[in-house]
Amino acid sequence: MFETISLNTDTRGVTTLTLDRADKHNAMSARMISELTQAAQQLGADDAVRVVVLTGAGKSFCAGGDLGWMQDQMAADPDTRFTEARKLAEMLQALNTMPKPLIGAVQGNAFGGGVGLAAVCDVAIGVDSVKMGLTETRLGLIPATIGPYVIARMGEARARRVFMSARLFDATEAVDLGLLAKVVPAAGLADAVEAETLPYLSCAPGAVASAKELVRALGPRIDNTVIDHTIRALVERWETDEAKEGIAAFFEKRKPAWNSQV
Repeated sequence: MFETISLNTDTRGVTTLTLDRADKHNAMSARMISELTQAAQQLGADDAVRVVVLTGAGKSFCAGGDLGWMQDQMAADPDTRFTEARKLAEMLQALNTMPKPLIGAVQGNAFGGGVGLAAVCDVAIGVDSVKMGLTETRLGLIPATIGPYVIARMGEARARRVFMSARLFDATEAVDLGLLAKVVPAAGLADAVEAETLPYLSCAPGAVASAKELVRALGPRIDNTVIDHTIRALVERWETDEAKEGIAAFFEKRKPAWNSQV
């Protein structure tokens, strides 16, 4: 049914949603974006599903947006760019509002959109070797559609530490930033995720869904107005000379014109 993700539900109703492009470091292609949206809708509507665990196959959790997908946007007309940006934004919102607990099992590095995926989880646990970073500005882009979720998780003050600089940070700092709830050795990740999962199995599913809806309503506003603003910001940034130079430099394996590091 799916090509870029996999779903596995155990007898308790715990579904593991795995990003399954290990050879591409689970970078989000157009297909994966579509399949994640579909999965969020499917799992949200399934009464048999009690908890969803989001993780990645292979060494990386998610390397962010697939660069081939980004390159396609550079060559697309404005309407197509807007449509693709909206699909990305709607995928994040579908996961964010899914009426099931979403637990992130961050088993590998997460960059760009991968940080966004961790941020939409209700709780994310990472292994102690994880590196993370909002790396978009290195490419002349910005963390636009993931921005509301990252800032909701970190708060503005903490987000400013990493939102613009594209610097990488380790698992310990990710906890300090509020992005990860805790860090464990790789061998302990499954047990840590199980400890987060187990309490939900004794809770009323409808009450859990209502509580999640309430906490989001009381938290930072992420509505259509905010989402539309992020879409426009991303599309406008795709159209800049910096974005064109950044993507070109990546594929040509050279430094972009603005990089003055020795």
